[in-house]
Amino acid sequence: MTNKADKALLPAGMSDVLAPDAAFEASVLDRLLADFAGHGYDRVEPPLIEFEESLLTGIGAGLAEQTFRLMDPVSQKMMGVRADMTPQIARIASTRLINAPRPLRLSYAGQVLRVRGSHLRPERQFNQAGAELIGADGAAADTEVIVMAADALGRLGVTDLSCDLGLPTLVPDFCRGGPAGEGGDADLQTRLRQALDRKDAAAIAEFSDELGEDTTGPLAAMLAAAGPASGTLKTLGSLGLKGAAQAGMKLLNDVVDRVQAALPDLTLTIDPVENRGFEYHSGVTFTFFAKGVRGELGNGGRYQANGGAGSDSEPATGFTLFMDTVLRAVPAPELRSRVFLPIQTTAEDAAGLRAEGWITVAGLEECGDGEAEAARVGCSHVLDGGKVRKINKSNKE
Repeated sequence: MTNKADKALLPAGMSDVLAPDAAFEASVLDRLLADFAGHGYDRVEPPLIEFEESLLTGIGAGLAEQTFRLMDPVSQKMMGVRADMTPQIARIASTRLINAPRPLRLSYAGQVLRVRGSHLRPERQFNQAGAELIGADGAAADTEVIVMAADALGRLGVTDLSCDLGLPTLVPDFCRGGPAGEGGDADLQTRLRQALDRKDAAAIAEFSDELGEDTTGPLAAMLAAAGPASGTLKTLGSLGLKGAAQAGMKLLNDVVDRVQAALPDLTLTIDPVENRGFEYHSGVTFTFFAKGVRGELGNGGRYQANGGAGSDSEPATGFTLFMDTVLRAVPAPELRSRVFLPIQTTAEDAAGLRAEGWITVAGLEECGDGEAEAARVGCSHVLDGGKVRKINKSNKE
């Protein structure tokens, strides 16, 4: 391998973003944040690295295995590189903005770094953009963030968008008081959760002796009910859910009604037993997909915002968009035309062309053939005698 090849080699999951993709990503981020700002979400910028004791507590505790760690040479304390920005927003809300009026609306964008990629997202470093609504509970707050995210994606040109809703608390609430409920058999809970995560109906049926058919029957029905929102809600309504499980189902139904009223063209599905990736969530969750695009565009949901040990928690809901996936779903921009400016071009003329929308590339020395130089530096036009003229690239190849 050559020395140049050695220098170009990057760790797995890392990549250079070159032109024009880097500018495209920046423009998409700007449009998203402008959309969020239009809904009253103020942008904040947390640091890339924090002390472990603040980064990996509260809702950040579940990210410990995905977090790169290093020693701070100044304080001699361990630090972590953020693997997700939501815990940082929760910390800011519970500390720096503790006295700000609620509900608190915050938006953010930035790079995250993870120890491992996944099958659907092999990238380990990528941009996130998102928003959090902190200090508000109920269906109206859940609906606001879902609709805002979906509307922002639509404005970017994402088509065939769908939103898959979930309720990670439904199964625990349904199992409450039984052997697979909180305080019951931990091994049984783990095995049941694994079967549900694998969508293994046969495995669920095998729990009949341990849980009883009164439990496994409805669980199997929930598993099979995943699909279009209306059908799933109808099935859930027929199961005779009680207590917290019934309240959760009614909340989910309310959110579906509100989202459909705001965005009737948005495809809504529900997976009532989905839990993976939503372990710290305490209410309605959601994931965005676009037809024909690999991976999820983003996800979010309700949780208890907690900035760290000793801090009070408060209700919150929000979402994170994964820019690597979003960019695959957004139509590529039309490239602006580039015009080559001979060295004698005045600054005033160059500024006028940029004001008209041209990208100007200035010559730095005299050249005999303006068209040839324009073609060499990637321009489609040349300024000739004060007028912009398209070059004939076929004659320069």
